[in-house]
Amino acid sequence: MTVVDAHHHVWDLSVRDQDWITGPELAPLRRDFTMKDLESGARAAGVDRTVLVQTVTVPEETAEFLALADEHDLIAGVVGWTDLTRPDVAEELARLRGLPGGRHLKGIRHQVQGEPDPEWLLRPDVRRGLAAVADAGLVYDLVVLPRQLPACTRAAADLPGLTFVLDHLGKPPIASGALDPWASHLRALAALPNTVGKLSGLVTEADLASWTVEDLRPYADVALEAFGPDRLMYGSDWPVSTLAATYGETLDVTRRLIDPLDHTRILATTATRVYGL
Repeated sequence: MTVVDAHHHVWDLSVRDQDWITGPELAPLRRDFTMKDLESGARAAGVDRTVLVQTVTVPEETAEFLALADEHDLIAGVVGWTDLTRPDVAEELARLRGLPGGRHLKGIRHQVQGEPDPEWLLRPDVRRGLAAVADAGLVYDLVVLPRQLPACTRAAADLPGLTFVLDHLGKPPIASGALDPWASHLRALAALPNTVGKLSGLVTEADLASWTVEDLRPYADVALEAFGPDRLMYGSDWPVSTLAATYGETLDVTRRLIDPLDHTRILATTATRVYGL
């Protein structure tokens, strides 16, 4: 069957620093992760198409990723970055689409998890930018912490014409074993029809050295119940996931967490539909 990896990254430290890679725990990520590396892991795992997701908040990266998508058939879509607060955001989105590979632009993301204001998504200037993303026919990926989920729900309710994709299920506290308030916040977001969840990044929210499939299962079960298989997609979160698992292991774990009857939808159909691949 077709498998879509709806969330991965690449970077070349000689081109640009990844300043979020700090401390000893993340030290294994402080090297280049190239398309050659990705293609090796993806092909071995049976992945047919991928979505390349932004890593840093600089406009040059999005243009570079679009060009990469033009050069590599494996990349079917790009989730890029632009400053949502700029007054000409609609024009900037149009410019990105006019670049080489611009047809691959499928969504926009910002590191909301790093914003000190838990209601950053509700600011008038940000809301205006989100509306421009919707008008452009793009989706918006949410990378947030559990405490920011209520603002995500309000933003999604205010903008029913924009599809919000929740990366990494909102980073549940798997290492601690706690479910609430994350679970209740996630259910509230999933109750809105314009929201989608991404089964990605779970292994790195667990204990990196000793996680098991059963550690992840309660969180996957909440997401499956809340979103259903037609609004869930798989993402490897490679290479961040390499802190805890190989590329192939992330896909294998996801298969073990979901009903075989849901494999086609979660591993391919949802991402294809939502991102228009």
